[in-house]
Amino acid sequence: MKTLIISLLLMLPLISNAQSLEWLTDKNFDQKLHEHDAFGEDEANIVVIEFYAEFNKDNAFKNWAELKEVEFFRVNIADAPNIKKEYRVRMAPTLIIFKNGEKEAIFKAGLDLLCPVTLPEIRETIKEIKLSNQF
Repeated sequence: MKTLIISLLLMLPLISNAQSLEWLTDKNFDQKLHEHDAFGEDEANIVVIEFYAEFNKDNAFKNWAELKEVEFFRVNIADAPNIKKEYRVRMAPTLIIFKNGEKEAIFKAGLDLLCPVTLPEIRETIKEIKLSNQF
C-alpha cells in the first residue's frame, strides 16, 4: 500500500500537466481563441494552438508546461474539420501563434511529420510578437 501511494504521488505532476492542456473543437475554437482578447489594453493576449493528430502523437509539442506566459490549446484535427480547413492545416503537428485572435506565426510539420519548432524558437517568436505590440 505504501508503494502504491508513493507511486501515485510521483505521478501527480505528470497527471496535472496532462490535464492543463485543453482540447478545442469546431464548437469552442472561436470562443477560446477570443476569450481574453486585449482590447485597448497594454498587454496582448497570446494564444498558441497545436493542431494534433493521434497517429503522430510521438511528434507532438511536448513543452507546454514551459510556456507559462501564454494560453495554449490543442486541436485534434479529426475533431475539428472546419478549423483545419480554415487554417489550411495539412500536416500535424502544426502550431499557430495568435495575438488578440489574429494569426501571427505558423510552424508546419514537413513530410517527416516532426514537430516544426523547438521550445527556444517558440519562446523567441512569442517574445517578438509581444514586443511588436509596444509602441
